[in-house]
Amino acid sequence: MHQIVPHFWFDQQAEPAARFYTSLFQASIIDKIVRYGKAGFEVHGQPEGTVMTVDFQLEGQPFIALNGGPNFRPTPAISQFVHCSTESELDRLWEALSKEGKVLMPLDRYPFSEKYGWVQDAYGLSWQLILIPESRQKIVPAFLFTGDQCGRAQEAIHFYTSVFNDSSVGTLFPYGPDQQENNPDHLAHGTFTLSGQSFMAMDSGLAHDFGFSEAISLLVYCENQEEVDRLWKQLSADPAAEQCGWLKDRFGVSWQIVPRELYRLLEDPDPVKADRVMAAILQMKKLEISTLQRAHAGE
Repeated sequence: MHQIVPHFWFDQQAEPAARFYTSLFQASIIDKIVRYGKAGFEVHGQPEGTVMTVDFQLEGQPFIALNGGPNFRPTPAISQFVHCSTESELDRLWEALSKEGKVLMPLDRYPFSEKYGWVQDAYGLSWQLILIPESRQKIVPAFLFTGDQCGRAQEAIHFYTSVFNDSSVGTLFPYGPDQQENNPDHLAHGTFTLSGQSFMAMDSGLAHDFGFSEAISLLVYCENQEEVDRLWKQLSADPAAEQCGWLKDRFGVSWQIVPRELYRLLEDPDPVKADRVMAAILQMKKLEISTLQRAHAGE
C-alpha cells in the first residue's frame, strides 16, 4: 500500500482530468469520488454535492485530484516522469498529453535518451516521457529546483530520505564541467526512494518563471498520531502555510500529513457526522485524531 500519493489541485476540473488520465494509461481506474458536504462553504466556497476529490490509479499507482478553486495552479516544478517501454507507447502518450498543451522540451533524441520529451497538458500538469526498456516504477514524481532553490536538489534528497522509513539515495549525477547555465556541482539528475517509492530530483539554473506550488503536493498516509506528529515536526518549515493538514517544507514543497483514520470518519454514511469532521478539519493546522473522533461522535 502506497504511503505517499501525488495530489493535484484543480479549479473545477478534477473529475474530467482524472478521467482523461485514466483513459491514457493501462491498469488505470477511478477508485472513488467524494463530494462536498454542507460544512465549510464559507472557507472552501464549493457548493454542496459538487466533486471534492477523485481518487484514481494510473498503471496501478494511486493519485488524488481535488477541486479547490482558482487559488493555486500547477507548475512544472513537480512533474510526472513516465517510463515508456516502446516508441509507439511514447508517441501515443505524447500526442494525447500535448494536445492543447505546452511543449517544454520537444520530443526528440537527447544525449541521455533515444527519445524524450517534456510537456504540460491542457489541465496544467507536466509529464516527462522517456523511452526506456525496463523500470521498477512506471510513473515517478520528479522535483525541479529552480530560482532561489536551485542547487538544493541533493540537499533535499538527503533530507527526505532521513525523514521517511524504507528510504534510500539512488544515483546522483552532477552537471559536471562545460556547463554555461548550470553550476557543475549542481544535480543534473538524481534518484531516491521514500517509503519504498521512487522519486527524482534535479536542479536547473535556467531562467524559469515558476517554482513549487501548493497545486501539486504529496499526501502522506499516517497510521497513528505519533507518525503524524513526527512527520509534521520534521517537515514543516513555514508556520503561515500550516492549514488543514497541509504544510510547506524548507524547500517550498507542499505536503499533506493525514491519518488514515480521517478517511474512515469522513466516509461515514451519516452526512451529519461527516460534516462535523470536515468542520473540525477546517479549524486545524496539524490534524489531531482524537479531536476528529470527538467531532465525529458529536462530543
